[in-house]
Amino acid sequence: MNNAWQNEIRWTEDGLVPVIAQQADSGKILMFAWMNSESLALTVAEGYAVYWSRSRQRLWRKGEESGHRQKVIDLFLDCDEDVILLKIEQEGGIACHTGRESCFYRRLINNQWQAVEPILKDPNTIYTK
Repeated sequence: MNNAWQNEIRWTEDGLVPVIAQQADSGKILMFAWMNSESLALTVAEGYAVYWSRSRQRLWRKGEESGHRQKVIDLFLDCDEDVILLKIEQEGGIACHTGRESCFYRRLINNQWQAVEPILKDPNTIYTK
């Protein structure tokens, strides 16, 4: 597979690129993660989001434990060539490990971060490992 297009990406010193996952139909931002060259190539080849987990130092197929996979509809590179936007279909309607639709569920209200989105599914029932 020819991945010459990856040479246009401005990778971090660690060989990573930040990735924003956006629900394709609604435009809602669901999460932020990182990819390395291998995870990006796998994402394109498989059609589902594969990220690089910095905490686990390994490839992370979104939904590998929860079943909440992200089907890639479209993939964009920003004008500075250093951020990727994935337009996705979020399977199960839950992107966040807290059981919410989006990882961006806290809003700054009166100088305090307050949860403004409901938990759709108890994380203890999502992650059984």
